[in-house]
Amino acid sequence: MNKTVENATGQPAMPKPQVVPQQAWEEARQSLLVREKAHTHARDALAAERRRMPWMAVTKEYVFEGPAGRESLLDLFAGRHQLIVYRAFYEPGVHGWPENACRGCSMVADQVAHLSHLNARDTTLVFTSRAPQADIARLKARMGWTMPWYTITDSFDLDFGVDEWHGHNVFFRDGDRLFRTYFINNRGDEQMGGTWNYLDITPLGRQEVWEDSPEGYPQTPTYKWWNWNDSYVEGAAPDQRWVEVSDAGEAAMRSQDASSAR
Repeated sequence: MNKTVENATGQPAMPKPQVVPQQAWEEARQSLLVREKAHTHARDALAAERRRMPWMAVTKEYVFEGPAGRESLLDLFAGRHQLIVYRAFYEPGVHGWPENACRGCSMVADQVAHLSHLNARDTTLVFTSRAPQADIARLKARMGWTMPWYTITDSFDLDFGVDEWHGHNVFFRDGDRLFRTYFINNRGDEQMGGTWNYLDITPLGRQEVWEDSPEGYPQTPTYKWWNWNDSYVEGAAPDQRWVEVSDAGEAAMRSQDASSAR
């Protein structure tokens, strides 16, 4: 039976779950792990469906302001094939302006992983707002943010569903032809920030051999492309020592999964 006692503030303390011995705790964890693995597999299946979504051609030209001046949507790809564009609210009328961006958008910015890992998977991430570049530069410097951040100058936000609320739009470049491939907003935006979650919303995915992707999509051996964020070299072969370490780790995880399934 849970006891409710007062804490230091005089308020009722939070009821505590049952406290059990180690064996009972492990049994409870293993029971929950079954459902957690099912959740992971369902997430992977959704990502596979996402990679098979139809694309929408982007025929309108959009212009942004960046640190180097005017840039097109095509320019934002920075030569890569995939582009994720987050619409952050930082502009007159937003709570906190001009010292701060929207609190929610700022939390998203705080969670952005090191972009070198995305770039190594042929993917560019940028933020966009309607604030002038001078304000964006000042805010980034104060908050320690390093992602590319552009100023919206036209109807881009209205055309792609982010004129009133935040969201991530995903685009693919085939030569000079651009396509919108995915859009996520509202609660879905809360999970964004990590390298894997970003890659899972792109049309090419994580590009590892275990993924269920359409025939002909680029894929490389699982884990082998991972590197220190300052050590990626385009076209370099995987480090042999890391291949050995990752192979051993993958084998150990498979063995553990097999044992827990018995």
